[in-house]
Amino acid sequence: MNDNKILFNTGSLDDLSQEVAKLTDNDESKLKLSPDNADSGLAKLVLTLIELIRKLVEKQAMRRVDGGSLTDEEIERLGETLMKLELKMEELKKHFNLTDRDLNINLGPLGDLM
Repeated sequence: MNDNKILFNTGSLDDLSQEVAKLTDNDESKLKLSPDNADSGLAKLVLTLIELIRKLVEKQAMRRVDGGSLTDEEIERLGETLMKLELKMEELKKHFNLTDRDLNINLGPLGDLM
């Protein structure tokens, strides 16, 4: 049994919010913004969202390929587009000195984002 999950809560919404805050109190997964690191903090947030969307698009594309609803030309264009997007993400992560692990935010009881 995992003690990091809320299975049932009969208290108020404030009580639930406090419980969730305790579970997600993980310094590694928090976005830390200060005047000194505002650029990298914002870059981390934006790149995390882009990576999440990229992975969702990739999964949807694979479903369409497996379902046979795309022509060979569309599959080729889709593959090339996804490859270029992945390369661009790698370039941006390097530029902002971020890793895949940096972009994987922990959502507490929901687990990791990616």
